Amino acid sequence: MPASRRSFLATLGASALGAAVAPRDLTQITRAWTSAARLQDRPRPSPAQLTWQRDELALFLHFGVNTFTDREWGDGTESPSIFAPDALDCRQWTRAARAAGAKALILTAKHHDGFCLWPTATTRHSVASSPFRGGQGDLVREFTEACREAGLRAGLYLSPWDRNHPSYGDSPRYNAVYRAQLTELLTNYGPIHEVWFDGANGEGPNGKRQVYDWPGTWALVKQLQPEAVIFSDAGPDVRWIGNEIGVAGETNWSTVNPDTVPVPGLSGDEVMRSLREGDRDGTVWRPGETDVSIRPGWFWHPAEDARVRTAENLEQLWFTSVGRNSKLLLNVPPTRAGLLHEIDVQRLTDMRARLDACFADDVTRGLTRMWRDVGARAAQLEVTLPRAATIAAIDVREDITQGQRVAAFTLSGRVNGAWQSLAAGSTIGYRRATRITPVTVDALRLEISDAVEPLLQVEIAAFRA
Repeated sequence: MPASRRSFLATLGASALGAAVAPRDLTQITRAWTSAARLQDRPRPSPAQLTWQRDELALFLHFGVNTFTDREWGDGTESPSIFAPDALDCRQWTRAARAAGAKALILTAKHHDGFCLWPTATTRHSVASSPFRGGQGDLVREFTEACREAGLRAGLYLSPWDRNHPSYGDSPRYNAVYRAQLTELLTNYGPIHEVWFDGANGEGPNGKRQVYDWPGTWALVKQLQPEAVIFSDAGPDVRWIGNEIGVAGETNWSTVNPDTVPVPGLSGDEVMRSLREGDRDGTVWRPGETDVSIRPGWFWHPAEDARVRTAENLEQLWFTSVGRNSKLLLNVPPTRAGLLHEIDVQRLTDMRARLDACFADDVTRGLTRMWRDVGARAAQLEVTLPRAATIAAIDVREDITQGQRVAAFTLSGRVNGAWQSLAAGSTIGYRRATRITPVTVDALRLEISDAVEPLLQVEIAAFRA
């Protein structure tokens, strides 16, 4: 029997037939059969997208000539001679990432100023013209090798905007240069987990606005690194969550309508809504990535050493990103020495300690869950505790290998014999983690009142205060 048919029958048996449907309920059976058949066509994540989501946290590393000019955006006139990190150690970056619980890192191989952190054949505006390692340095190589040694996944950002290259604005010519740079990065440094693009754009020296070849660019990535996920406003694998403040939408579908955001750089209310929330009836799987910086800026600035986010704030950002079916991409910029600042590293370590403590004691671990369907797209799950416990966080998850289904839920706790609402929301997806006011309960009930397809059992955990 084909695997798709086996999973279809399992779904049907777990819902309509498993609920002891009487012979007179043939209409209900037919309805469930039709819904389950449609389910086979609903989007589901690829293996690469699953790996990406399960990593939960990655670090972004903005590093380049801006680090030495104390600017956020360079204009392309910077001399490569200023790029001189005298203590650069990518292994220090990976140690900090592991201490934070991150599973991947993304490096700005080239930012808008056009300075390349690898010795490219496409321009002299690179580390090959700098004092770094006596002009023989290759920061991208050091970075990717350090990631592999630490068991972390490496990602690269290649800015499409290039304020230095003379071909920028001559669209066909620059697109060829950009493809050449991308080819170098994706063929010379081993497996690349995530290729990061944005829609940054401007006029070239000829006064013309560059027109990017996004379909060709994405196809090249898939050709050279078929296991990589591609991030941009428009995906095609991972989408931007629509802001840089670390907050995913309260409603966050991993499915989207690709016609709403076909290419990066678009704006408008419907575009931003789709980025923030996804689409309930979306036709492709494109989960959201939430990027935010540990400092006010994206590059390191000495004046911001006293303005690093607190561990408590970083913990909150985790709940508003990972806890809302997103992934957190946290920018931690290296200093002019080429190291992550000791304050930033300590805050990362403290953030991980706070999260580990929050999720240390699941009072539902090992307990039986009572699941029952209460409608075509509704269900209840209850778990009774052996003794009352005071909880302060909850974690609800769908099996996203089977897609995303829940559209409305309420979680209640039994307090002194009466059910009391603890949390409610729309989507769950990979993970819906929420802190609540500490409350003592002896049972928990999850009620799902709406779903896009017949439901599979949802996992629930509650953590002691």
